[in-house]
Amino acid sequence: MGLRLYNTLGRSLQAFEPIQPGKVGFYGCGPTVYNFAHIGNLRAYVFDDIIARSLRYLGYEVKHVMNITDVGHLSGDDDTGEDKMVKTAAQRNKSVLEIAEYYTEAFFGDTDRLNIERPNVVCKATDHVGDMIELIKRLEAKGFTYMAGGNLYFDVSKFPSYGDLAMLKLDEQQSGSRIEVDANKRNPQDFVLWFTKSKFEDQALQWDSPWGKGYPGWHVECSAMSMKYLGESFDIHAGGIDHIPVHHTNEIAQSEAATGKRWVNYWLHNEFLILGAGKMSKSKGGFLTLKTLVDAGYDPLDYRYFLLGGHYRSQLQFSYEALDSAKASRASLVERVLALREKVPAGGAGPTPVAALCPAAKARLDAFRAAIEDDLSTPRAIAELWGILREQGVPAADALGAAFDMDRVLGLGLASLKRAEAAPVDPALAAEIDALIAERIAAKKDRDFARADSIRDGLKARGILLEDGPGGTSWKFSEGASPVAPGKSPTA
Repeated sequence: MGLRLYNTLGRSLQAFEPIQPGKVGFYGCGPTVYNFAHIGNLRAYVFDDIIARSLRYLGYEVKHVMNITDVGHLSGDDDTGEDKMVKTAAQRNKSVLEIAEYYTEAFFGDTDRLNIERPNVVCKATDHVGDMIELIKRLEAKGFTYMAGGNLYFDVSKFPSYGDLAMLKLDEQQSGSRIEVDANKRNPQDFVLWFTKSKFEDQALQWDSPWGKGYPGWHVECSAMSMKYLGESFDIHAGGIDHIPVHHTNEIAQSEAATGKRWVNYWLHNEFLILGAGKMSKSKGGFLTLKTLVDAGYDPLDYRYFLLGGHYRSQLQFSYEALDSAKASRASLVERVLALREKVPAGGAGPTPVAALCPAAKARLDAFRAAIEDDLSTPRAIAELWGILREQGVPAADALGAAFDMDRVLGLGLASLKRAEAAPVDPALAAEIDALIAERIAAKKDRDFARADSIRDGLKARGILLEDGPGGTSWKFSEGASPVAPGKSPTA
């Protein structure tokens, strides 16, 4: 079938055709590092990870670029409100760069724990102001800009296709209907390319420019940095749906106005994570972080598994009940993988290579690939993973080989799973258990089933489980048990 992606530009499912055969340029909007990422933010980065992993799984060479916004992002996407970085720096009594460094490290700590692979290029806005100035100069030379009130604006009326991504019609947009009125703007949708001290006299970070000392607007950083690392036209740009009407619309306008060519071919947007009355937002306060979930007893991969259970274009309702379900499902998944590992002979060939899988395993893998190629359908992909682990008659090595191959996309760390090594058993305790097992066997032979059951139940109460099988009776400690020391009555 081949990969098909839902392109926001055109609102349709489209066959994916990269600009360069076999290679993909991919840009994903990164964090503004003024606070911890909340779990709604992290949905976008898990989605970016699925995009990159899926493309590589399908055989493409991927160059993934992500920005770090450490300057220029106001609390309103439309050039209104306070600077997010400056506001937090003042609250914390730190410098802007100290705030940026702290929250950048925190962000990557979260993404590492979610098993999100690092992008090939991570670029900070403050390191690329020169590139932004050069891009703005190109726009100025082509007549797309004007100065007003000390700031340099992009004139959207000069760009006829403005609003195509968001399906906006400029002649139907009224002043103040979408954004706060700025008396300096010729059109309500015009946006700032360069701020000077006329707007923020005490701005912490400023640079010299042809338009005065100041700093760049938020939108221009993504255009300048993506083109620096991916070229003036590239394949995929991703982000949350909240970026469509303003940020991504403005990025397209300034990029294509500067180059005169199509900037991005495929726009992919993930839906919101919904909590209670609406989407999760830092501005509303009380948002949940990954640490919140970890402190509540969840593994970060429980949250990743939860996210994979919903398609990226569907709103996902978060609740602790739903996360509990995901945690339980992932625990069952882990147990199945570990059980299959124990069936593969130690020191043997290990999981079967994909090329040598049995027909049933290959069929599951083909279905998995079809799910990924169908607009990155992770819910169907998860179903195929469970399918191969439950498939009757498939050798354990083949089931593992297929599951580990699927996990190249899903990123649940299945290949690295190992059972926790048991602590050394007290010889006296082991001898006592063996003696009780022998006594239980004798009781059963004498048809004293009450005594046999009493021994079993007494050991269970001490965290020791008996398992009867064709080869006799074995025992093990129950999960999390603290076995009672010898000398205590198992029947007490």
